[in-house]
Amino acid sequence: MGTSAGSAGAGELKRRLGVFDAVVIGLGAMIGAGIFAALAPAAEAAGSALPLSLAVAAVVAYCNATSSARLAARYPTSGGTYVYGRERLGDFWGYLAGWGFVVGKTASCAAMALTVGAYAWPGRAHAVAVAAVVALTAVNYVGVRKSAWLTRGIVAVVPAVLAAVVAACLTGGTAEPARLDIGADATFGGVLTAAGLLFFAFAGYARVATLGEEVRDPGRTIPRAIPLALGITLAVYAAVALAVLAVLGPDGLAGAAAPLDQAVRAAGVPGLVPVVRAGAAVAALGSLLALILGVSRTTLAMARDRHLPHALAAVHPRFGVPHRAELAVGAVVAVLAATADVRGAIGFSSFGVLAYYAVANASAWTLTPAEGRPARIVPALGLAGCLVLAFALPTASVVWGAVVLALGAAAYGLRKAVARR
Repeated sequence: MGTSAGSAGAGELKRRLGVFDAVVIGLGAMIGAGIFAALAPAAEAAGSALPLSLAVAAVVAYCNATSSARLAARYPTSGGTYVYGRERLGDFWGYLAGWGFVVGKTASCAAMALTVGAYAWPGRAHAVAVAAVVALTAVNYVGVRKSAWLTRGIVAVVPAVLAAVVAACLTGGTAEPARLDIGADATFGGVLTAAGLLFFAFAGYARVATLGEEVRDPGRTIPRAIPLALGITLAVYAAVALAVLAVLGPDGLAGAAAPLDQAVRAAGVPGLVPVVRAGAAVAALGSLLALILGVSRTTLAMARDRHLPHALAAVHPRFGVPHRAELAVGAVVAVLAATADVRGAIGFSSFGVLAYYAVANASAWTLTPAEGRPARIVPALGLAGCLVLAFALPTASVVWGAVVLALGAAAYGLRKAVARR
């Protein structure tokens, strides 16, 4: 905590990122993931109540963002909720949060890489996905500032593409406000399931918290950057979701393999389709870039505490990044990108990340007013929301997510038992 901006002690990361860069990294992690990967399966679950699911996901995300921001300002080191849980609740809860994050976000990385492949070259989606992982791991390897610059360029492009989609949908003459009405197809369970899937789209807001050791003046920067990134993303998501829903209707959106492509075609602007496909690939690249950053930093923090191999805790003497952690994460994601399924990865990822933020909210509850505790309703609602949405996800996601968390807990217990001997 005593490290000055731009300097670092041995084994520590340099503080180089300001508010603008931190917001950009958060936007790069969020914008694209939900619109291009989770919107259709969410519509399948929620039907005409999709906007309500988006609102529920946004409320839970806001609570998580607020809790994370207060904790990150208090503990501005790499690792995010892995560190907060350890410091506020005990070693096991910090470990479980870190395990859920690393596993869940590794699945997210694979989903985003496959999204790049599906839009850039559908016939070679897996090969393109692996190439994207290799390329972005190399970018991260040579420094976080270069990653922030690349993400800044991506964030500049994607909103423009999404704005063009919204404009095409609303001016094409095929949008019908009646398609936004909530009908008999909507169910309470469907709304919650869709909200859990859409949470996948918001989960990048705390990427800056996992980069806490590389942010200048974290006590001021982090609480400003996280809500800003979340608010901008919510506005973009709401505009796109409502516009596409007005053109395709809930059934058309639910059955769309590429909903924004189909919405533009239905709106009578097929010439915009190549732009949308390029924008989708670029958006997923931005998400993938920021995801690899976040997973590698949590891996670094867990390796420092020997919950993961200690060799992964090394920081590159020239580039100032956790290079071994980044290479390890890149290798695992590349394997998953060569073999995994996009939609299955989304639900699995959401379960792990919702567990992670449940620990964040529980940690924020223990803060005192002098430590910057948010209003009690925020972590309470966030914790309850995370648990409800996690268990409202598709059954396969809940089962596999619970199994992986249980395996992580068992590994922790085994390690502790061996250490006592």
